[in-house]
Amino acid sequence: MQAQAQLPGMDDISGISRLEEDIRPYRVPRLELSVVPVVREALTIPKPYAAGAGPQGITSPQRAAGCVMEFLRYKRKEHFMTLLLDTKNRVQGYEIVSVGSLYASIVHPREIFCIPVRACASSIILVHNHPSGDPSPSQEDLEVTRRLVEAGNILGIAVRDHLVIGDGCYFSFKEKGLL
Repeated sequence: MQAQAQLPGMDDISGISRLEEDIRPYRVPRLELSVVPVVREALTIPKPYAAGAGPQGITSPQRAAGCVMEFLRYKRKEHFMTLLLDTKNRVQGYEIVSVGSLYASIVHPREIFCIPVRACASSIILVHNHPSGDPSPSQEDLEVTRRLVEAGNILGIAVRDHLVIGDGCYFSFKEKGLL
């Protein structure tokens, strides 16, 4: 009841889903750049590190996928996000960089690395979903990853992996030797 008072016009869960598609929440604790923290809590967007990253950090692609799987697997549009890591591969924050269409999400190195640079992230993990449920990377996914790895090398921010999230499954560029 209180959430409805804070979010006028949200009579049911479908209203909240529409609202979620309209905002670009991100979390960088050191910079305190939360876009709309009240809405974030009302939407119960999971913290990506809550699902298993823990104090020992991201130790495998499977662990990284577990951090974002439930958040991304049922999205009807393609979402491209970054997980910001410290020197011990612990998740320091995340950013939803782009929300695209059913088939594509447009990303540019400038948008991808803006927050990691300001947050002094040691490295990042790129993540996006395929609304079709099939995590197989497209040719465009391969090209974008190559460009982002090059940009990260120039900036001194390593791209540790690029995950494509499907329906309960994922594709890891690192696991397949493409990174």
